[in-house]
Amino acid sequence: MDTRVSFLYLSEPDMIKAGVKDMGKCVEVMEDLLVTLNKGDYVMGGENHNSHGCMITFPDEPEFPGMPKNADDRRFMAMPAYLGGSYQMAGMKWYGSNVENKEKGLPRSILMMILNDKDTGAPLAFMSANLVSSYRTGGVPGVGAKYLARKDAKTAAIIGPGVMGKTSLAAFVSVCPNLDTVKIKGRGKRSLDSFVQFIKEELPQIKNIEICETVEEAVRDSDIISTTTTVRNDEASFPVIKEEWLKKGALISMPSAAKLEDDFLANRCKLVVDNSKLYEAWEEEYPYPSYEKVQIIGTKFTDLKTEGKIKAEDMIDIADIITGKRPGRESDDEIIVYSVGGMPVEDIAWGTTVYRNAVKMGIGVELPLWEKPDMA
Repeated sequence: MDTRVSFLYLSEPDMIKAGVKDMGKCVEVMEDLLVTLNKGDYVMGGENHNSHGCMITFPDEPEFPGMPKNADDRRFMAMPAYLGGSYQMAGMKWYGSNVENKEKGLPRSILMMILNDKDTGAPLAFMSANLVSSYRTGGVPGVGAKYLARKDAKTAAIIGPGVMGKTSLAAFVSVCPNLDTVKIKGRGKRSLDSFVQFIKEELPQIKNIEICETVEEAVRDSDIISTTTTVRNDEASFPVIKEEWLKKGALISMPSAAKLEDDFLANRCKLVVDNSKLYEAWEEEYPYPSYEKVQIIGTKFTDLKTEGKIKAEDMIDIADIITGKRPGRESDDEIIVYSVGGMPVEDIAWGTTVYRNAVKMGIGVELPLWEKPDMA
């Protein structure tokens, strides 16, 4: 028997060479992923097999020397999953996060990913995952824009010009050929300058860039509104979006939180989620009221369901729209709110795609695990 095991190490430059920043392809893969999820051909963590992952946070006042102290976005997280369909892959994204990293010139979160043979469990790849995560996070909003935005969408508003904002806009551009204007609401000059530079270097389709002083200014007259801000566990801190500011036919794409009026959500817009099973899992893990704790708008939908303001069937799974089981946009005036939760299966799908590209292209460094296991 051949008992040798090795795996492919892929650095961030390797991942770029293998196509991790190909947003058009990423949107295609995310659409296929969402349909695969809808069929049930996957397993995520927890007893419900739909958990986002397992998170480590720290106490406000640690009693042991050396233990980290709680701070904004200071955590570690493991996100394991198996994905079937055309992927047939198990794996996990693991990362540490600390907002203070930005002062050191580092990303807030530093991510790695491992892919494993689904049968033996042997490692296949160990890869840099910041770009995997960033692009799949934008790719899912891109699927939403493909099916839910008006066909003549011209203007996008980005509330929170960080990494999620960049990749969400890139995804919107990839599926909305008429999109040529972006309105940006940010908090600091550094993030705004970086965002504008990203547009000029990577998104030549965007001809008009407007820096906005308020959320209202960004939202008004925008066809697609994307909330990608970092928020605290306090709904009072969420950016406010008022119904009166919204253009008829707007799509509100939400990988992050915002405060919208209950009556508007319950009665005057369409509610769409990326994977309804994820929100059922969050209902179990973070009992009502969930929205402040999870900070993804789909958990606001489940809170409204608990309060009797909407029914379960009012939350439409995007895959049911893709496959024609439920209608998507039904008029040019319809306003749609799309919840993007983020799931480890997305990392598996995009990571596997890039890994297979790297193997075909001979990219990366093969590292041995063993010739023969010492204690098999």
